[in-house]
Amino acid sequence: MKKILMILLIALPFLAQLVVLPFANRIDPIIFGLPFLQFWLFLWIVLTPFCTFGIYQLQKSQGGLD
Repeated sequence: MKKILMILLIALPFLAQLVVLPFANRIDPIIFGLPFLQFWLFLWIVLTPFCTFGIYQLQKSQGGLD
């Protein structure tokens, strides 16, 4: 289960920033004064370190880190 979660956390930022990008490529709605595409990219720039931290915590709990 933890391995599947780790793979999901690795793939999620990649998929959100590259694969979903053509579907998020629109101007409306305007969120915080930004077109939706810019907001989407900035959101994932902020969320990616949380995914990395989750991977770190999973590896730490499995004893994979020294």
